[in-house]
Amino acid sequence: MDLRTPPPDLYGRPRADRFMRRLTAFGDRYTPALAGPLLRRNPRRPPGRPTPPLQLVVTGRRQVAADVVELRLADPSGTALPPWQPGAHLRLALPSGRERHYSLCGDPADRAAYRIAVRRLPAGGGGSVEIHDELHPGSRLTARRPRNGFAFCAEPAVLLLAGGIGITPLLPMAREARRHGLDWRLLHVGRSADTLPYTDELRALDPHRVTLRTDDEHGVPTGAELLAHAPRGAAVYCCGPAPMLAAVQRALDESPAAALHFERFGAAPVTDGEPFTVRLGATGQALDVPADRSALDILRETRPDLPYSCHQGFCGTCEVRLLAGTPDHRDRRLTPEQRAAGALLPCVSRAAEGETLVLDL
Repeated sequence: MDLRTPPPDLYGRPRADRFMRRLTAFGDRYTPALAGPLLRRNPRRPPGRPTPPLQLVVTGRRQVAADVVELRLADPSGTALPPWQPGAHLRLALPSGRERHYSLCGDPADRAAYRIAVRRLPAGGGGSVEIHDELHPGSRLTARRPRNGFAFCAEPAVLLLAGGIGITPLLPMAREARRHGLDWRLLHVGRSADTLPYTDELRALDPHRVTLRTDDEHGVPTGAELLAHAPRGAAVYCCGPAPMLAAVQRALDESPAAALHFERFGAAPVTDGEPFTVRLGATGQALDVPADRSALDILRETRPDLPYSCHQGFCGTCEVRLLAGTPDHRDRRLTPEQRAAGALLPCVSRAAEGETLVLDL
């Protein structure tokens, strides 16, 4: 078919139909306008009110593995909490002001309380240490309603791969898979048996479908060894440290699995970055950002009080205002209007080599 030659009109004459020509011209002119900011919602409708944060109280705390503590969080008045689905996370505002995301690992049918499990990371950003040292039954804190960036699609065949504390989003998925009668398998790996949380709960689900593997007994598994547990054509859900995820990604094409869903513990490694500079204010200190590190990491070396949470460009906690420069936005949160107004997420956003981003800090 020659796409450059117009077809005959409705009556077979060798020229474009007049009505279709006018209709095409109308679409070419007005369709882009439909995406304008004023047409995205009814301008007469007042902006929606922000959803108030949840008020929560710690009603239970227990040790579930070495350096892993479980918290049970409920509404102080006993009101049922908002619903959630497997894979969802809770954004907690800790007493210190830090904000952190933690996967919900309880049962979605239990609306009386949320359950999270947190591994203590002494060299981390302080959130896990605060939870371990400061939060006890009776402690109050606030949270955003559960959000899900790791949704479970309940495919007919499923392999759940968890590394250490990565079991938290996968445990509700295993319950859901059993509830739906899916062909599912779960493999939980870690350094040693005492570092694996919820082993008793996992075995109680189905000991024939759950495999526990530790590095001290079996060695560090390869991606092929992990994926060998997948049923033919299975969807793989993986949550764990970066080396585990990278191994699974490399081995996926040669495995029985057909698809991969994953959630990272933190930011993905920077593989296509260029060195650039961030400046603290119009006349402030200039900081060099290497090609393999994020601007947030560099900024926190000078401003350790700078808030952050997900490191992946979806929570918005680290948002700063851009005063000058041309950024490469790589987040999954900011709208075009917010970016045009100067919003920037330094945890993932970058700039071209030699560019300087001036930030309002």
